[in-house]
Amino acid sequence: MAKGQLVGYIRVSTEEQNTARQQEALADFNIDKTFTDKASGKDTERPQLQAALAHLREGDTFIIYSMDRLSRSLTDLINTVRGLTAKGVKVQFIKEALTFTGDNNPMANLLLGVMGSLAEWERAVIRERQLAGIAIAKTKGAYKGRKQALTPSEQTELKTLAESGVSKSVLAQQFAVSRQTVYAYLK
Repeated sequence: MAKGQLVGYIRVSTEEQNTARQQEALADFNIDKTFTDKASGKDTERPQLQAALAHLREGDTFIIYSMDRLSRSLTDLINTVRGLTAKGVKVQFIKEALTFTGDNNPMANLLLGVMGSLAEWERAVIRERQLAGIAIAKTKGAYKGRKQALTPSEQTELKTLAESGVSKSVLAQQFAVSRQTVYAYLK
């Protein structure tokens, strides 16, 4: 295997969260390129993770602070690690002190499964707590839900324009919302 790049990946769940702890941990490795996402780890549909996966080549080492930063889904974690190691990329997790090379080491595979299961379980517990908190807040009248993207008059205008044949893309651009939001209001 040729000596390749050291590629780092950092993920926090929200824009408000700080990446400093992960950046500091990666600084010890003389990383060639780092990809950073501020998005949930529930799946792999994150722009910078996808960019990192496309960037990685045989001989590279993919360094991530912790398994739960790569994924909170056991299936996604295992598939990502196996997919990378199959193409000759080493995957290294700093916090867990584990490196995967694709050599099918039984202990490494066990630890990947156990640690991945814990990350998935933790996500489920967080979601459960969040939903319980929202339910309590709703009973107290403190939770009103997400703020509407469009005012009632904008919603009416959007529907009128859509009925007149204006495309969803143009409407999304005109109202400064996503196409998905346009479709949601047109339901």
